[in-house]
This record gives sequence, C-alpha cells and structure tokens, in this order.
Amino acid sequence: MEAPPDNDVLWARSLHFQHSDGSPALSGVSFGVREGEILAVSGPRGSGKTTLLRCLSGLVSAQRGEVWFNSVPVHTMAPTARERLRRDRFGWIDPAPALVPELNAWENAALPLMLRGTSRERARTAALEWLERLDVGDLSRRRPHEMKQAERQRVSIARALAQGPTVLFADEPTAPLHRADRAHVLRTLTTAARSHGITVVVATHDPETAAIADRTLSLLDGRCVNTVHLPPVTETEGRTACSLSV
Repeated sequence: MEAPPDNDVLWARSLHFQHSDGSPALSGVSFGVREGEILAVSGPRGSGKTTLLRCLSGLVSAQRGEVWFNSVPVHTMAPTARERLRRDRFGWIDPAPALVPELNAWENAALPLMLRGTSRERARTAALEWLERLDVGDLSRRRPHEMKQAERQRVSIARALAQGPTVLFADEPTAPLHRADRAHVLRTLTTAARSHGITVVVATHDPETAAIADRTLSLLDGRCVNTVHLPPVTETEGRTACSLSV
C-alpha cells in the first residue's frame, strides 16, 4: 500500500463506486487536496460529484480504491472510527438545510460542538459568532419553521464552520440561496478557510461557486476530465484558468 504525499490532507486513488442499480458513479478517480486548499469539484448533474464527497468524507465506502486523510487510511477504518472522524474533523454542508426542528438557530449551529463534549456556553459563543458572520445572528432564537429557506441554509453553514473542521465538504452549498446572497456566503466560506486553515472541497455546477476555488477538478460520467489551476487574484480581479493538467 503506497502512502500518500505528506502535503496532501486528502488523497484518493482509483476510486470506483456503483449505484445499487449497477450504474457507475465513480470510475477510477484519483487526486490529492493540499492542506488549506479550496478545491471545487465541478461537472453536470449526475457526474459523480456528491458520490465523490461522500466517499472522501467516509459517509460511504468506495467499492474499490483508497481514501487517505492526513496519511491515515479512511478506507480501512471501521464504521465507528469513520463516524468519529466525521464528528471530530470534518464539516458537511448539504444542498438543502437539514436542521433539527425542535432546536433554535444557535442550538442547531452549536449541536456538533456539544455532541463532541464542548460546554454549552462555549458552543453557544462559537455558534453565535458564525451566525453573525452569516447575517442571521438576529434569528438565533428562531426555530427552523420560523425561517426562510435561505436563512436555514445560512444556519447550516454556520453549524459546519462553528465546529472548526479540518476539512469542510460542501455539496452545492449555495443551491437554496438567491443570487444576491451567494456572493456574501461564498466570501464568508473563503475567508473562514483562509483564516482558519480549513481545507474545503465544494461540489458545484455553478461557475460562480467554482470561482472561489484554488483548483477545479472536473468530473464527467464519474471520470476526471481535467484539473484547472487558478492563479491568485485580488478581490477586484476575475479568475481565469492558467493551466490544465489531466
């Protein structure tokens, strides 16, 4: 078993995954993600983006291939160890907000921290900080049914960031948001990643969302098409591809 490069926080080799109906979702996907990098996984619907994120995060196991996190083989972990890894080191954002209906906004955002053993007060402080950053701090005591869809999604994003993940997996994180809201949320994600050293893997078919990334891994029918490397830019500059590698 070949160990991954030392500078890759995530490393996947020859991942294969088939759906229950036998149709392929991933067909030999291999790549690495550096620490603190923002990687966009792009492609049309049905290209395998969500399946790839689920395999990388240990939510599902690929039928063949390897996944490594900080040189530890995730693909050989027992289910309980993978669950602990997701709880302690990974954050996840779904396309649609999945909040606990009985809890208010700050309790939802603080929940992963409290499940990890963080005191209620410290978890509340972290949750409120991220709710404020995402412009929903004034909704901290409202329950999900009292909020709009876009507000619930912001709470979900706050929940993922408040736990201080090493890696944040975001599956179409801006899907429920209006166009005007997307830029602010994407800036918040980018700023959080840069300032806290969070590695971000974001699945998207939206060019504006992919533009926040350092690199874009393109999938088509479960296969890597190419990797687009994006140069550093200022806030006022647009992002363009500077090189392609297959």
